[in-house]
Amino acid sequence: MDEQINYNLTQLATWKRIFFMLVFAAIGSLVRMTLWFVILLQVASTLLTGKANSNILSFGRSLSAYTYHILLFLTFNTETRPFPFSEWNITAELQLPKE
Repeated sequence: MDEQINYNLTQLATWKRIFFMLVFAAIGSLVRMTLWFVILLQVASTLLTGKANSNILSFGRSLSAYTYHILLFLTFNTETRPFPFSEWNITAELQLPKE
């Protein structure tokens, strides 16, 4: 048991993953703050024009998918690193592990 733990602790791949998880956790926080700005912008647009702005809708959808990809990576549901290490809109194509 102790040997397995020591082996796991010495794996470079594990520490690289942890590093990228920390980086993407920080990026995810920035993206979520940006999403709140997009939400407020869409509310203002709707109040002023009476309808949702299609450009803001598209941008919000894209940011939401990116946030989802980050969360999948952080929860070990995918090994595919989010943008900029993969395509921006790759989230729909991800192969999730079977339960």
